[in-house]
Amino acid sequence: MDGSRADPADRRWMRRAIRLARRSRPSPNPRVGAVVVRDGEAVGEGWHEAAGQPHAEVVALSRAGEAARGATLYVTLEPCCHTGRTGPCSEAVVGAGVSRVVAGCEDPNPAVAGGGLRQLRDAGIEVDCGVLEEEARELIAGHERFCRTGLPHVVWKFAMTLDGRIATSQGRSRWISGEESRRYVHRLRRDSDAVLVGIGTVLADDPSLTARPPGSYPPPLRVVADSSARTPLSARVLAGRDGRSVILTAEDAPPDRVEALEAAGASVIRAGRGRVDLEKALRELAERFGVRSLLLESGPCLASSMVRAGLVGDIVCFVAGKLFGGGPGPLGGLDVLDPAEAPRALIRKVRRFGPDVALFAKLDGACV
Repeated sequence: MDGSRADPADRRWMRRAIRLARRSRPSPNPRVGAVVVRDGEAVGEGWHEAAGQPHAEVVALSRAGEAARGATLYVTLEPCCHTGRTGPCSEAVVGAGVSRVVAGCEDPNPAVAGGGLRQLRDAGIEVDCGVLEEEARELIAGHERFCRTGLPHVVWKFAMTLDGRIATSQGRSRWISGEESRRYVHRLRRDSDAVLVGIGTVLADDPSLTARPPGSYPPPLRVVADSSARTPLSARVLAGRDGRSVILTAEDAPPDRVEALEAAGASVIRAGRGRVDLEKALRELAERFGVRSLLLESGPCLASSMVRAGLVGDIVCFVAGKLFGGGPGPLGGLDVLDPAEAPRALIRKVRRFGPDVALFAKLDGACV
């Protein structure tokens, strides 16, 4: 189905399902929302709250009860057809007696991959897929990236002046962007499983990497790429000993420093020699900690390494109406010589945050 030509009622109810999906962050599972509609009225709705808990369509159908028979189910992601922590949602949908299912997008999980929709069609249920597909797929960017590559979906966020500087010539960067932009950054943090910075950022700014105000789901992991394990034991990323701090080091980092970080409550991932092997480290973050979405807030060196390694999927660039003249830019060391060979990004939308403008872009060739 061409989502842009979908029935207005289908688009309306899918938008509602998408809004419901955003109410939780059930990593490592994807965000999903669902609405049961009968005679133009919602009779049941739900979202997937957390891994191991009922999926969105099961919650919505349960709340609808007998009213689900003959109704239409709107769900942002294809119902699963396999048994994991919960049973197959496709069987629950068939058992509820709905007459039609409208899905936002297919599930990229190889265990599903269209199989759930086929089961529904085989049971005589009318199925349409692809309504508001782009928005529905944005909900599952981390899930899709992991299913296809074993890596988390990375969003690189930075703020710069109108002349492309992220700090003054003396290294001062607080504050380039305005208050509205910074509030949105905290929303990005709340929506991410982890926030990643480099050791240079920790030593220069001592960030806490917390989201304010806290969300209703677990705070993001605070992750530092620190090849030589130089993170100070007094650093705010280690505060609280809450099990939410992760240090990425090289395999040959000084053992005494690694042990000290672990004693301070940090988890340590060793990957690569001399320098952190970022791809290997992110793969372990995804496998060991269930990280599916990662917000990169680093300085130019780590950002350049992440872009060069093809690990960045999306970019959120805040542009403030200021001019610094000197100072670093967002990327350091990428060193593009020919404009034709530069990495390309598709600017998908532009939003204003008070006096600032934010550009939302996807790197060309990025998975999802």
